[in-house]
Amino acid sequence: MTNDMTTGSPLRRILAFCAPLLVGNLFQQFYNLADSILVGRILGVKAFAAVGSTGALSFLILGFALGICSGFAIPVSQSFGASDIEGLKRRCGQLVWLGLGFSALITALTFFLTDDILRWTNTPAELFDDAYTYIFIVFMGTGATILYNLTSAVLRAIGDSRTPLHFLMAAVTVNVVLDIVFMKFLGLGVEGAAWATVLSQLLSGLLCLQFIYKKQPMLRLTKDELAFSWRSSKYILSVGVPMGLQFSITAVGSIILQSAVNGLGASAVAAVSAASRVHNIVQAPLDTSGMGMATYCGQNLGAAQPRRIRQGIADMCLLDGTYCVFAILVNAFFGTTIATLFIDSGEVAVMRLLEQYLIIQSLFYPALAVIYIFRNGLQGMGYSRQAMLAGVFELVARVGVAFGFVSRFGFDAVCYANPAAWIFADSILLFLYVRAMKQLNTPFGPVPERLHTQQLKKAQH
Repeated sequence: MTNDMTTGSPLRRILAFCAPLLVGNLFQQFYNLADSILVGRILGVKAFAAVGSTGALSFLILGFALGICSGFAIPVSQSFGASDIEGLKRRCGQLVWLGLGFSALITALTFFLTDDILRWTNTPAELFDDAYTYIFIVFMGTGATILYNLTSAVLRAIGDSRTPLHFLMAAVTVNVVLDIVFMKFLGLGVEGAAWATVLSQLLSGLLCLQFIYKKQPMLRLTKDELAFSWRSSKYILSVGVPMGLQFSITAVGSIILQSAVNGLGASAVAAVSAASRVHNIVQAPLDTSGMGMATYCGQNLGAAQPRRIRQGIADMCLLDGTYCVFAILVNAFFGTTIATLFIDSGEVAVMRLLEQYLIIQSLFYPALAVIYIFRNGLQGMGYSRQAMLAGVFELVARVGVAFGFVSRFGFDAVCYANPAAWIFADSILLFLYVRAMKQLNTPFGPVPERLHTQQLKKAQH
């Protein structure tokens, strides 16, 4: 199944693409939450805080992996939009080598650096052993993470957002079952939660790979198409690596902020960890709209239709703005209830901090929606390096709050760190979008010319 987003109503095409993507995003959140919920309930609040304290570090490493996978698929969506199937196949061939290379690189680096990074981030001594055990195993399974995210990103690039969802649902079910077996019945503690995550991620990746081989002829590669080409890989890297770095730059700010939170004690760590999980669920539709815009803009760039890009972005801004009102109400009235999935309601101090954090963040959701729509839209249009500046702006804001305000205002400052980062990022993204659209509307502007000459030629080598 494919979905050509270069014709028909932009909003309908985007929504048709995003509907299964949203369900998949929510399942991805539950995939991540499964460990947290079961760890909190089976192993207690200390183990939950230990797993939660690795969140920013996980985002730094696995966020980079997710970013490059999403970025690597954008040239595929551009070739699909341009109806260049030969170029699409050659680009997919390069993804095999790039996926293997980055899996090996990330696994090797984390093998040696995980202990040091946990110490640099001021992980509390009482949480350190469990935190290290959990995140080290997850990092050693980076290859499984890249396998699933890369295969699913390629399927989404050709408009198939349903198939990855089906396999993710199966993986979530397996993850929950393995969590219970490993932690409750085998007594493996947080180590069991980590192994459940890696094994279920591997399952979903293998299922995607099998589907591609059996059901998608345009993605079935010959020996020649699998041959490595630096010329073809160079353009893919120029799109994918900046997207990965953008995630990592953002994560560096989150790690520095997490270090400041760690200094406030276990209650603050648990509150932020739990609130972040609630936040991830509630803001999932905003995240999904961004993922949809990357594919939508990539396909329409390939088809040289800048007016459709503008219309699609305008439609999603209106839709996301409406959803933000709903999200604010959910966090205000039901946020703490959702949090009891993995934090006992009797943890009064934790719940009080959690509620404060959630309400303040949700008031700034419109600024977060702007990031998702415009950053992913720019990346889909080939402006990955420019969009990476948004991550730099987020980093500056989070570092400024962590070093300039947390020591003075404590947890209150932590609550405003992410909103400050979102607003800073918006300031550069809106400027970049206006400039990009001016270039796209020039008959022989740099983006259309680059796409239809250099990029398509590169895809043939």
